[in-house]
Formats: sequence, C-alpha cells, structure tokens
Amino acid sequence: MKAPNVPRIGSGRGLWRSGEFVALDFELTGLDPAQDAIISFGAVPVSGGRVLLADAIYREVKPSVPPSIGSVKVHGLRSKDLDGAPSLSQVTHELSDAVAGRYLLTWVADVEIGFLRTVFGKPWWWWRRRTIDVLDLVRVTAYDQQITASPAEAGLSVTAKRYGIPDEDPHHALNDALMTAELFLVLATKLSVIGRRSVRDLVRASGEPRDDLTERSGFSVDPR
Repeated sequence: MKAPNVPRIGSGRGLWRSGEFVALDFELTGLDPAQDAIISFGAVPVSGGRVLLADAIYREVKPSVPPSIGSVKVHGLRSKDLDGAPSLSQVTHELSDAVAGRYLLTWVADVEIGFLRTVFGKPWWWWRRRTIDVLDLVRVTAYDQQITASPAEAGLSVTAKRYGIPDEDPHHALNDALMTAELFLVLATKLSVIGRRSVRDLVRASGEPRDDLTERSGFSVDPR
C-alpha cells in the first residue's frame, strides 16, 4: 500500500502546539519486523496541544505468524483471541489514515518504524524525520532541567506514573498510545520553557545521541 502522506511542508517550523501529531503503539508477536507481525495497534491524535480521544482508533489483527510465548505474557493476546480479527491488509487503510499528515509520537521509535516499513515501505530515515521518540524527550528533559532521575527500571508505565499520568492497562495498544500522547504533552510543555518550542526542536531533541543522554540523565531503561 502507498505510504501515508507526510506532514505539511514547513509545519516543523511552527510552535509544537500548532502541530498535528498521532501517538502510535503496536503490540506484536515479537520484535523482529522480518519475521514477526502486528497483532494490534492504537492511534491517538494530538492537535492544538490537546489529546483527541474521540478520534482515537484501536484495532486487533489476525497475525500471519502466531504470537510467541514471551509476547503473550506481555500483551495477553493469544492466537485464539485473534481468530475473528481482520487481517492486517484489511485494516491497513485505517492505519494509513490515522498517521497521514501527522508527526508520529512513539515510545522507542525503532520498533514502530521497523513495522511501519514492513507495511508501507520507505527507508528508515523517511519515517524517522517525522517521528518524535517520547522516550528520548524524557531523557532530554531530565538532562536539560537537571532532574536526578532514578536508575530504576523506566519503561513507559513507570515513566508515565512519575509524571502523574494514570496507567490503567499497560501493554494494551490504545492505552499505551494514550499514555504516550499524554506524556508528550507534559514533556513538550517542559521543553518549551527552556526554548525548545517548535515541532522541529522536538524532532531534533528526540534524535540526540541516546547513550550519552542516558548516561547524563541517570536512566536505565527497559524499552517496552
């Protein structure tokens, strides 16, 4: 299928509150795009500095390969739970519509980008330049504001709770996408105070060297 449209030309120069974003989360049979498959996805739009929960979507997908035992322990979706779900090809247009024209908000961008490439093609950089990795924003915020971060495990749920964001159902694609969107709003607000106000500033912040930022901020991260 044709790749979804990119964000409007020049939109990266605008203030982030004027940007169009969508928080995206995949639950998977495993983490290898070459042999694993998407079993569910959640997408939550963010526009005008607000989460548009009424426009969020959640879909379960019957995968081309069965979920691994390890993945079932994480997301709880077994093969028999997905027997009645549509195939990915039947809902690809919905995924495309959800992300078209928007900057992507993800938690550990390489995972979502890897599977987006299997669905729509395009090189890694084509996706990365429109993606904000919210995990990297956590690291940048911790460093720039001289926060002493706990070296304890810092996955999405733990990090969201640290910032006062409720976690009702971890590793459910829609809930994780919602947590990612809400966490983005908190972090983008904090970064705007220190001069990182544009969409481009946040894209660039999320692309800063990870190992260095992790060392400086004190994070030890369980990525998922």
